Amino acid sequence: MTEKVELSKEKRIKKELAKLKRAFKDLDKNKKINAESRMERAAFLTVCLEDLEEIINQEGYEDEYQNGETQKGTTQSNAVKTHIAMTRNLTVIMRQLDELVPPERKEKSKLALLRDE
Repeated sequence: MTEKVELSKEKRIKKELAKLKRAFKDLDKNKKINAESRMERAAFLTVCLEDLEEIINQEGYEDEYQNGETQKGTTQSNAVKTHIAMTRNLTVIMRQLDELVPPERKEKSKLALLRDE
């Protein structure tokens, strides 16, 4: 059995960035310049989300708290709150990147093709 080799966070980000660059390689020069920083952010957020998912899987979704002697309960963990915020940010960035792709270069989804029949 082979062991999973853990890559450093920096290498994982570079790997994700390479995927995004391949996906958006056909953008014209001006749009590529505009997209570069967004792709870097998207790669960073993707790797951070993977790390947060691992933390959530290990530690759970909730943290216990106690205010004083009698009031206690549970609340969303900080990892979950951060995951939600980062997911929203990544969604916005990916939507912005998708808008840079000219309509004639976008492939229609199977659902859109069925709808158009």
